[in-house]
Amino acid sequence: MRRSILTILLSFLIISAGAHPWKPRHYVIIDSDGGIDDLKAICLLMASPDVRILAITASDGFHKAPVAYEKIRNMADELHHEGLPVARTGEAVGLIEMMLASETTPVKFLALGSLATVAEAMEKAPSFAGKVKQIYWSNSGLPGKEGSNYKSDPAAADKVLAGKIPVAVTGSGGEEFFDGELMNKIGLIHSPYADKVKELINSMPSHRFVCTAFDEMVPLLLHFPELFSQEGRDEKISYRSPADIAGLRTAAVKMLRGETVERMQTIKRLPVDTSFYMPDIQPFVTEIRNKYGEDEWTSGVIANELHRHLGVFAIIGVKMGIRAREYFCTGVDEMEVTALAGSIPPLSCMNDGIQVSTGATPGHGLLTVSTASPFVPAAEFTHKDKTIRIILKKELADRVSAELKEINFIYGLDSDIYWELVRKNSIKYWLQFDRHEIFDIEVIK
Repeated sequence: MRRSILTILLSFLIISAGAHPWKPRHYVIIDSDGGIDDLKAICLLMASPDVRILAITASDGFHKAPVAYEKIRNMADELHHEGLPVARTGEAVGLIEMMLASETTPVKFLALGSLATVAEAMEKAPSFAGKVKQIYWSNSGLPGKEGSNYKSDPAAADKVLAGKIPVAVTGSGGEEFFDGELMNKIGLIHSPYADKVKELINSMPSHRFVCTAFDEMVPLLLHFPELFSQEGRDEKISYRSPADIAGLRTAAVKMLRGETVERMQTIKRLPVDTSFYMPDIQPFVTEIRNKYGEDEWTSGVIANELHRHLGVFAIIGVKMGIRAREYFCTGVDEMEVTALAGSIPPLSCMNDGIQVSTGATPGHGLLTVSTASPFVPAAEFTHKDKTIRIILKKELADRVSAELKEINFIYGLDSDIYWELVRKNSIKYWLQFDRHEIFDIEVIK
């Protein structure tokens, strides 16, 4: 009996060791035909920290699958999500099975086109029936067997709708969903996802289709079901029609701002009022926020408070960690990190920035500091079965190190002037260093 209790306790400790304080509510696989409405919907999903996109598959519909793949892959890369799996033609079922087989969290499948990929996966992917708990489908014909996505492959739709997995079907949000007022609000959001939505709509300004919300209703239904009405329901199928259009517009803005979860633990958010910050930071607060996003700003502030002084390598670590999360399109506490900067300042200060921006801390059991020299401003990030190495470009690393050595040589570590100049340099590089330009990224496996 005593041994059994000990075994249970040890099991609990082992399970808890890899846990993190919160997880996204929605782990999703997306299937898309690459239409503009699909791309806008994907942007909404990417913007939400309450969503983890496991993979995207391309299928025939508005575009043929090869064209859809190129549009999705190009957009993901443009948004710096190079590590997000996107399936080419013929690879969809294999990718779906691989993602499901390695995932312990129940998955939702979001079909933004026909149900052809879902029907094939139900037949050929062994994990599909057990791992996929719900299907969300965009189809403009409610509740009957109509709509363009139904007509793209009626046989596949009938098969899925007759299956055992619950299906939530939603329709159009109206031709003028993206009206002038909403576009103005989106224009005030300083994020790559909001900018991309704006760009997609402005690419065809005279075409009604781009201002209409079709597939965008799927991510909105996922997050805000209370804004939809129940049009009909049977045992496994529910038809949810967009009801509160004004509320859905507000919800779209909320998603693009990344406000679907509370990111902070003890405070709601860092103040926008620049007077809250130290005088030498104040002139740059708004510019840094607008240029690099709220996530980098918040992580930078917290990292330097943890670090107890403004440090350029701590800032570089913040930028590196967020770049790694972008690459994999993942959140905090979801990567294993091996820091290659060692444990000797100032280079090792980078480790503090990485911890804050990724959540990979010794306490979470996700951070290892390598003891192997030579030490370099780099780290290896592992997500699922993929590992990348991110390293600060050599010319930049040499410049930063030379500046620190020079002011150390002239003033010494015990001088107030030394720390004032370190602080000045840190602010300078916080503003000047774009995380999309200062690193080299190597795929390890």
